[in-house]
Amino acid sequence: MSEQHFEINFRDDVTVELVKANASDSDVIWAARVSTAGENSLDDVNADPSRSEGLINYLARERHGSPFEHTSMTFFISAPIFVFREFMRHRIASYNEESGRYRELRPNFYVPSKERKLVQIGKAGSYTFIDGTDEQYQITVNAIKESCTLAYENYKKMLDAGVAREVARAVLPVGLYSSMYVTMNARALMNFLSLRTSREGSHFPSYPQREIEMVAEKMERYFAELMPLTHGAFEKSGRVAP
Repeated sequence: MSEQHFEINFRDDVTVELVKANASDSDVIWAARVSTAGENSLDDVNADPSRSEGLINYLARERHGSPFEHTSMTFFISAPIFVFREFMRHRIASYNEESGRYRELRPNFYVPSKERKLVQIGKAGSYTFIDGTDEQYQITVNAIKESCTLAYENYKKMLDAGVAREVARAVLPVGLYSSMYVTMNARALMNFLSLRTSREGSHFPSYPQREIEMVAEKMERYFAELMPLTHGAFEKSGRVAP
């Protein structure tokens, strides 16, 4: 098989798209009111949720979380593989990821932006990150590009020689971009956001890796648009998942 030409792409961003959603503040209301109203809670299915903002705040504050589970959001995400490995630690979502067994993986790789803090100060459990020097940034970018380019060249070399995709992919680094669909409910999403974003005012401070935080920030923007009262209650309760 003849060698194929390819162009390697380097990115410093992530893609998050809301594919579909069945999620609104009113879903929380009727799910909560069935406990006291029974079949009469059906009257709240299409009710104006703004009249029940106090109930949503109460549920979030007192951590009565199950009413928030009667929602669903599906996102398409494109990010480096190392982000997905962190993401999938959250076993409160459904995942389907692009497969390196069934398709030839595209040469898209992650490099940090100039704004990405590079230097860790302190030890495990008690550390912060600070900006790197221009020299450190250039060393980082050059090393990543050199390694990824060589890895993909070897990947293509194996494919061109007839080696199976599932074997050839072993040479590729975790900075390679993958894509997946992830579906979760509002309670699960708030749990994810509480751990994968860093915000002042959080009751339990979190220190996520910046790349997964980039994904979380984009997911949160969709969540805030879909369920503004629930998102507001999440903020008021110190970003603690109910």
